[in-house]
Amino acid sequence: MTTISISQDDDIKRAIAESLEPLNIEDIVKNKVVAIKPNDTWASKEDTTAVTQGDSLRAVIQYIKKFMPARIIVSGGAGAAETEDVFRYSGMMVALLEEEAVFFDHNKPPFKDVNLQFRSEQDIQVPQKEIKINPHIMDYEVLVALNQLKVHSSATVTLAMKNIAMSFPPADYYGHPRESYKHEHDFFSDLHLFIVSMIKRFPIDLSITVGHPAMVGSGPVGGHTFETGLAVSSRDAIACDAACAEILGFKAEDVKHIKVAGELGLGETDKNKFEYPGMSLKEAVDGFRKIAKEKGFLT
Repeated sequence: MTTISISQDDDIKRAIAESLEPLNIEDIVKNKVVAIKPNDTWASKEDTTAVTQGDSLRAVIQYIKKFMPARIIVSGGAGAAETEDVFRYSGMMVALLEEEAVFFDHNKPPFKDVNLQFRSEQDIQVPQKEIKINPHIMDYEVLVALNQLKVHSSATVTLAMKNIAMSFPPADYYGHPRESYKHEHDFFSDLHLFIVSMIKRFPIDLSITVGHPAMVGSGPVGGHTFETGLAVSSRDAIACDAACAEILGFKAEDVKHIKVAGELGLGETDKNKFEYPGMSLKEAVDGFRKIAKEKGFLT
């Protein structure tokens, strides 16, 4: 069975810690170089609702530090802004410095080519054959995706898989935003398959998705945001995305990148094989919908 640990608390630090406790992560982080990748797509001084908040990042760093990692790196790569600005506006920069983690902007050069081609029984042909990345990414021994519970206009949802896949290709090379095509690429000819190819190449060891705040309506920026107190964690990032898609109102099988990742064996998407040591998925869905309805965002 695949463990999906869900907690809900007005104190997001408590919710995150409670969601991580059943996962017994010591074996994956002790003595390892751990990279935490928060959501840092875009923020301004006036609006930080689309990205990971400083207290969420602080809670994750503090929890991981208990298990004696060799080093904690907070790896950022904003798509539509300067990474360092997003970290300052959101409070993430203060949090990581005070917790003695290392900030790294993987949007910056140098860059190297990484092959993304793969074949499977389904013989999926990925749209992008290789990408540029900052080679420092290859030094990460453990990859933690710290995500917002959000919808996305073209990827349906933006959770762990989307967070990693569309951040590692450096915006300083491809463009701010990457849709500006500073250098040519095929990310968007089939965005879902590109996401899958990236996650196969850069697997996620731990996924933590928080609704602090959550976003519905439109996204990844400018949608309706509200606090839920939810934290959803799993050592299977694809399973975590499948559960979080359900919370947002989508069947996991209707989100192409989640469905294909499951078919390729990159993670579990069969809800019959999920176990919930804390809050059940139904309780999380019902609680999320109740809050969204009270805010007038759902009917």
